[in-house]
Amino acid sequence: MSRQSFLAVCGLIGGVSLWAATSARPRQPAAKALPDPVQERLVALAGSVRLAEESLAKRADEEVLFRRLADLAEVDKVRYTGPAPRVIKNPTAQGAGNPVILTAYTFFPRKRPAGPKLPLVVLVHGGVHGNFNSSNVHVLRELLAQGYAVLAPDYRGSSGYGQEFRQLIDYGGLEVEDVFAGKQWVLENHPDVDPQRVGIMGWSHGGLITLMNLFAHPMDFRAGYAGVPVCDLVARMGYKSQGYRELFSAPYHIGKTAEEDVNEYRRRSPAWNAEKLRTPLLIHTTTNDEDVNVLEVEHLIKALKAAGKTFEHRVYKDAPGGHAFNRIDTKLAKESRAEVYRFLASHLSPPNPVK
Repeated sequence: MSRQSFLAVCGLIGGVSLWAATSARPRQPAAKALPDPVQERLVALAGSVRLAEESLAKRADEEVLFRRLADLAEVDKVRYTGPAPRVIKNPTAQGAGNPVILTAYTFFPRKRPAGPKLPLVVLVHGGVHGNFNSSNVHVLRELLAQGYAVLAPDYRGSSGYGQEFRQLIDYGGLEVEDVFAGKQWVLENHPDVDPQRVGIMGWSHGGLITLMNLFAHPMDFRAGYAGVPVCDLVARMGYKSQGYRELFSAPYHIGKTAEEDVNEYRRRSPAWNAEKLRTPLLIHTTTNDEDVNVLEVEHLIKALKAAGKTFEHRVYKDAPGGHAFNRIDTKLAKESRAEVYRFLASHLSPPNPVK
């Protein structure tokens, strides 16, 4: 064996021996990693950038919204107050417990008959941390053409207003009262609106808020429409992702999971409050909804029937567009919305109803 080969073998044997010796020793627990201040600052910076982007996007979209309605509507952006926050970080701080300042858009038709008061539709946006935006222009134009005044509130938790407002979110809770407070603001400040002809409508999360307003304030709305509405938060927490569930169990929000407080999630769910319905209601959903599983709406429908309630509903079979099936520009979507408008018109009597 050459000298080089001998040394290589010795080195290999020595390495194996060292490995065997160290492997036989009991392993020490790894030291707990200390927080990385640089990483923490990067995460905070990324959050600040995201919020700034949301705010800029909101302002830009607002300009689009106003411009696309200029021919039909007198548009205004107003501020009013809703209930105090549910979670107050420092109850002894100056101003703690003050009412939350909210923003809403009002749309009044430019052409209106002289004399008679206008019917009002409260149009509620959807999305967890969503906001009212220009995706609603086609619905707004259709409502304005019929002669409705429209209120569109950005209730607590809506995006585009900064971190503090975002973390006021109260899904199925005080946001319901935010929307109702907006309706009250219109009636107090616009004597040309008929308080006896007020309707409310929304899709998805906006559908949930619509339903919960009808249940909480049955004498204040003449009719309501809920499209593909979130109806059962207990079931929803079961089929959604962990990231989605964490939006609800966050300390500034509900603060507990559905497993930890199932009754709180039921309290915020239309399907578990169906016995409270007193107002004419139309519900639409589709079996292929990729966001709100049809089982949620089926639960609501069954609960309303079990409670002996009178209401209207239609469950579409695999409607093209899924969750957005009657908010897009297809023939089916327009026909479905026409059904909604005919239903509302039968209770709100707008000047130019859809035939």
